[in-house]
Amino acid sequence: GTWRFVCDYYNLDVRGNLTGRQRVSAQYTRGLPEGKVRWNDVTIADGKEWADVFPAPRKREFMNGFTYAVTSMDSMLQAEFFKGFPPDAHYERNLVWDTHMFEWFASFYPDKLTLNVPYHATSGEAPLAGVGTFTNHDVQLTLVGTSDRGGEKCALIEYTAFFNKLNVAAPGLSLIGRSHYWGQIWVSMSTRQIKYATLFEDVLGDLKLGSQQSTVMNVFRKGVFEPVAVQ
Repeated sequence: GTWRFVCDYYNLDVRGNLTGRQRVSAQYTRGLPEGKVRWNDVTIADGKEWADVFPAPRKREFMNGFTYAVTSMDSMLQAEFFKGFPPDAHYERNLVWDTHMFEWFASFYPDKLTLNVPYHATSGEAPLAGVGTFTNHDVQLTLVGTSDRGGEKCALIEYTAFFNKLNVAAPGLSLIGRSHYWGQIWVSMSTRQIKYATLFEDVLGDLKLGSQQSTVMNVFRKGVFEPVAVQ
């Protein structure tokens, strides 16, 4: 099957004023031979308004055809995994990590999840493929009920991860701060496929670009992951 993942990034100052935004869109195909997945049609559109007003998006063609096994979590935290990606491919790496998170969280259903009982999925530090570290404080998954999506009965899973630490050191960029992220995943009770997923993340930290003075920055992002209808 093929999914579309769209993630909006809102760049804010500490008073809540919008300084810019990006819409990242990509096509994700899973279920390929040998359990592989593939990315295509990755674009980034830059906007300046709260409204969905964007110029023509930039195509990120280096990611077209990017293929790997969905189980390769350990390797996707290493820099070699993203060989061929430009240094500024922060959004594209996030596409890979976010969708793997959806896949991983969905795999806990049904064996490890009990209705309305939080399950502690993970905590601890993870490398960010050579550009820093992310420390999950306590990721919790909760099966909260059932819901229909696209005519299928789905298990509805909520995930929360608050008070996480983030330390990024990329060429010309340094960011030290914290992250809260959360969302929902609808998993088909018959096929175990993800029918829909949401992602929300709020990042606050000290940002330093090149030799500039560091500034406090806030990035809020929201994503939607959903199947592409078969034509």
